[in-house]
Amino acid sequence: MNFFETDKLTALQAIEKAQWIAFAPVVFQATRVLRDTGILQAIEESADGMTQEEVVARVQLPVYGVRVLLEAGLGIGLVTFRDGRYRTTKTTSFILHDALTRVNMDFTHDVCYNPMFFLEESIRAQKPVGLKVFGDWPTVYEGLSKLPPQAKKSWFAFDHFYSDFAFPEVQATVFQHRPKTLLDIGGNTGKWAMACFEYDPEVTVTIMDLPGQVEMARTNIAAKGFADRVRFQEANILDEQQQIQGQFDVIWMSQFLDCFSEDQIRSILRRCRKALSPTGKVFILEPFWDNQRFQASAFSLQQTSLYFTAIANGNSQMYHSGIFIRCIEEAGFRVTTHQNLIGVSHTLLTCEAV
Repeated sequence: MNFFETDKLTALQAIEKAQWIAFAPVVFQATRVLRDTGILQAIEESADGMTQEEVVARVQLPVYGVRVLLEAGLGIGLVTFRDGRYRTTKTTSFILHDALTRVNMDFTHDVCYNPMFFLEESIRAQKPVGLKVFGDWPTVYEGLSKLPPQAKKSWFAFDHFYSDFAFPEVQATVFQHRPKTLLDIGGNTGKWAMACFEYDPEVTVTIMDLPGQVEMARTNIAAKGFADRVRFQEANILDEQQQIQGQFDVIWMSQFLDCFSEDQIRSILRRCRKALSPTGKVFILEPFWDNQRFQASAFSLQQTSLYFTAIANGNSQMYHSGIFIRCIEEAGFRVTTHQNLIGVSHTLLTCEAV
């Protein structure tokens, strides 16, 4: 992965990028409004583009507002202008139709945008100061079930989009030795547990999570008819005195350990070690920014780290795999297999106690 080893830009390209950075919040909001007001869709659907007047008539917004948005769209690269008519670009096609782009934009706007004003304060305090935009909780996880409806919708859409693509690709690996008991730490809404029930009719799953998330998972799993195959442990895993109850053939953590600092990751894994059966395995599904096929993927993960800084908990991130694997080894495990390029951006680590 050689995306970041050298500076590849000319001086002219560098100053152009600097202006993009300077106006990035404006670019983002202009793009979002062009999308959400229907301006971009209207132009895209027109066979030969649209005049400004035709756009105004179609979306029923003031002439002034449409004009400044369209002119911003020219500089952003969302529209072109020729012979008095606006036409959309390839970038617009992704803004309108690419599910990944929509999920990322909605998450940025509904969850991250206002809290990011407190990024520097969060870094200095090592606390998620931006979370106060939504409520008074030590981390976002305690307040997840209480977020405003739109923020909660975008948070779960963002979280599930990445894992949903990965789950089908890793089930064969997780179930190759036919585990009977599986612990899902950070089970969230129960999606992985339900995927396990459908994949293997014999397995039982224990979900360990905060009370709010456990209640969501309990409701969702019961609605699917799997209530008799699931158990729950309500716990705050940040409490180092909180031990894991029981012995398990598999311990599963998906997009979970990135929610914690290095010291906390080691603490969680040490407790996992005590809860494993003699031949048990720990499976960790994570997106590492250094294991990406495309630079855009690495970029997205690096920027997502700042969500953890300002909003989630103030001390975690989307990790470089080297840092993460070192934590695993220091907790008494060895990584036996790496399965990279899963789903959108994930790596599956298989870990055994040493």
